[in-house]
Amino acid sequence: MSLIPSSEFLINRELGILEFNRRVLAQAEDAATPLLERLRFLCIFSSNMDEFFEIRVAGLKEQMRLNPQHASVDGLNARQVFKEVAKAAHAMVTRQYELLNNEVLPALAEQGIRFHKRTEWTPEQEEWIREYFYNDLMPVLTPIGLDPSHPFPNVLNKSLNFAVELAGKDAFGRSSGKAVVQAPRSLPRVIQLPAGVATCEYSFVFLSSILHAHVGALFAGMEVHGCYQFRATRNSDLFIDEEENKNLREQLQGELPHRHFGNAVRLEVADNCSESMKEFLLNQFHLTRDDLYQVRGPVNLVRLMNVPEKTDRQDLKFQPFVQGLPAALADCDDMFAAISAGDILLHHPFQSFQPVIDFVRQAADDPAVLAIKQTVYRTGTDSELMRHLIAAAQRGKEVTVVVELLARFDEEANINWAEKLEAAGAHVIYGVVGHKTHAKMAMVVRRENGKIKRYCHLGTGNYHARTARLYTDFGLLTCHPAICQDVNDVFMQITGLGSAGEHDYLWQSPFSLHPNVIRAIENETERARNGEPARIVAKMNALLEPRVIGALYEASQAGVQIDLVVRAVCALRPGIPGISENIRVRSVIGRFLEHHRVFYFWNGGEEDVYLSSADWMDRNFFRRIETCFPVLDDKLKKRVIAEGITPYLKDTLQAWEMQPDGSYRKRQRRGRGYSAQEHLLKLLASKG
Repeated sequence: MSLIPSSEFLINRELGILEFNRRVLAQAEDAATPLLERLRFLCIFSSNMDEFFEIRVAGLKEQMRLNPQHASVDGLNARQVFKEVAKAAHAMVTRQYELLNNEVLPALAEQGIRFHKRTEWTPEQEEWIREYFYNDLMPVLTPIGLDPSHPFPNVLNKSLNFAVELAGKDAFGRSSGKAVVQAPRSLPRVIQLPAGVATCEYSFVFLSSILHAHVGALFAGMEVHGCYQFRATRNSDLFIDEEENKNLREQLQGELPHRHFGNAVRLEVADNCSESMKEFLLNQFHLTRDDLYQVRGPVNLVRLMNVPEKTDRQDLKFQPFVQGLPAALADCDDMFAAISAGDILLHHPFQSFQPVIDFVRQAADDPAVLAIKQTVYRTGTDSELMRHLIAAAQRGKEVTVVVELLARFDEEANINWAEKLEAAGAHVIYGVVGHKTHAKMAMVVRRENGKIKRYCHLGTGNYHARTARLYTDFGLLTCHPAICQDVNDVFMQITGLGSAGEHDYLWQSPFSLHPNVIRAIENETERARNGEPARIVAKMNALLEPRVIGALYEASQAGVQIDLVVRAVCALRPGIPGISENIRVRSVIGRFLEHHRVFYFWNGGEEDVYLSSADWMDRNFFRRIETCFPVLDDKLKKRVIAEGITPYLKDTLQAWEMQPDGSYRKRQRRGRGYSAQEHLLKLLASKG
């Protein structure tokens, strides 16, 4: 078994996540990115940073409170990491708003898409906005004057609020000098002006601008000396006591409302906020200057995410495309006959997710189908696939759904689906206490010619039709008897009781995945030491598990050539002489979020190829139920190599190369450049 590398050869997770977000922000910097997509990447960066603070920074603050001197495997304690995080995050947020104000918004204005400042409103716009304020906004506002009987409100996580400085006395003689106005969640943050008052094709105004302009109407007889946007980000990790838990769903339903009111971890304020108000707000949220982010613009940029959908300007967006289908499914009206003819590989989003929905839909309709079993991690609030499972249960089929209630930020949607499935008569299982069910599996049991036959779908991504248009993932449809038996055994293990058995083909967390990955790496290491060719290529979202990193370092030292395509955080340091000089790490950031996990081992020319739901992280190996499955069909194996590996190693337009110190450099463009995602669009999809 490989040893854990010393701390000098490991990169801190939080700092690695920030490096990933720096690469996302670079998409908004890139002038080659379509203009409205640059705006979208600014919003994606904001969304990523929100989650980073809600989970990772919140965790750092808990560590600083409980065990401030404890160092993680990278050698840094929580306080040291937090200082580095605050420094990097402040610089990145400053750059984000520079891009917004100096590049993206002016360029959009030139294209007839304008966000009007209050100083630019025409008389006609002022009149329309005034009516909007009094008719739509003011009736749902509740200004809160701060005094002994009205303490500072417990504002919701990430909600838009306004701190108001006042002078004078109100009708009751009160003169606290401060008030808070909470923006109603029911109203949009960006309002499109109607054609009659718009001065360009698309005229928008921020809700915050409207409230700023008319805030005085909320405080009759008093003077408004200042009105400042602010937004607090709170700890959003849920506390579930698994030892005391009797009913996970009930405990989770009781815990979810508290997510909105966890301890504050970040305060965002408008750049014009007075010093006295900043200090006041920091004190209210028990935060320090390191937690304060002053921004020149809206404090809630995520809410601009729908602006591209509101503008019919395809020339400023990514080129549309029509998702393709594998040849085996062209004009197919019988999924089971098609799968019986041979394994089918789906490559999303270049190929459609519809065959997966059709697989479950036909199973629900087919009288020969006896049972359907499926895992659900993320599926969305409006899922056609879930509706087919409900229909199957209503028709009397044995439907078993393993619903992961602790899928972060999708807990409420999963609870709702679980309740609907149970009401329809399905067996709903909430996984295994202490282990999230992250495996992506669906199995159909069918009676054919008097015998039982199983069909399975295994994937690297979620059963979520919307993200299947945005994330790169592989899916495999198969009726291979041994693989289907392995899948059945995993379902039996989750839903029933019994010891972990051996599988013929599947590698499974928390039992066999980690040792098998180590064994496969060590096999390449041994071959290299014997003078044979040796090669490893692995594509994933994150690489953090120390023993796997140690095994890769040993393989590099033996001469194994290793290429790692890691989208987000990688704790391994490539290119260190004598340690990792044979390891190259790159990250590809583009139009689609790189999500598939592909593991390739040369194995003496056998070229073993695996697809997996798991990244190489501690949680995936030891605290989750995951599956990793081989691609056995030679033609499909060649496809995975040609589509999931080779293009990403060739990319010179969207690839970033990791340096030994953990920083990244954009790969040098050669000639016209080569984009893996554009290549796959041309190969598998058609232009719309």
